[in-house]
Amino acid sequence: MKINVIGTSGSGKSTLSRRLAATLGVPYIEMDKLYWLPDWQGRSDEAMNALLIAALDNPGWVLDGNYNRTREIKWRDVDIIVWVDYGFWRTLRQCVLRAMKRAWQKNELWPNTGNRESFRRAFFSRESIIIWTLKTWRKNRNRYAADMADPRYKHLRFVRITNDREADAFLASLTKL
Repeated sequence: MKINVIGTSGSGKSTLSRRLAATLGVPYIEMDKLYWLPDWQGRSDEAMNALLIAALDNPGWVLDGNYNRTREIKWRDVDIIVWVDYGFWRTLRQCVLRAMKRAWQKNELWPNTGNRESFRRAFFSRESIIIWTLKTWRKNRNRYAADMADPRYKHLRFVRITNDREADAFLASLTKL
C-alpha cells in the first residue's frame, strides 16, 4: 500500500505516518528529510524530485509531507491520500508544543544536517514554524478540500481525518486488509 499523509505543519502528519508505516510494515518516508540540507538550506526541485522518485521505488510506503510542487510524483502511484485536518487551535497548540520540545532538547532534526530547532528560530524568526502554521493553516485547508473535489483526482482515494477517533479507526481498518 502507498499512502501520502498531508496536512498543515503541526497537524500530526509525522505521528500518524509513523503509526501507519508500522501497522503496514512499509517504509516511512519524511519529505522534510529529503528536502533539508545543512544550515537550513533547501534542495533544488531537481535534486528533491530525484530523491523522492528513488524513495518511492518500493512496493509500499507511507510518505509524510505536502510539498505541493512534488504532487505529480507523489500521487502518480499513490493508493490513499490521508489528510490530517484537525482544527486550527489544536494544530497551533501541537505546533507550539513541538517547537518548544525540539528547542529544549536541541536534537538534530534530520541526520547529517546539523539542523536543530531553537527558541529564537521557533518564536522570533521569519522562518518560525509557528508563523508558517499560522500563515498556511487556512490556505492548506482550502487547497486540500479543492483537491478532494477536483475531477483530475477523482481516481484517488482521499481520507480526511479530523480527530483521534477517526485516526484510530482508519488504522484499525488497515489491519483488516
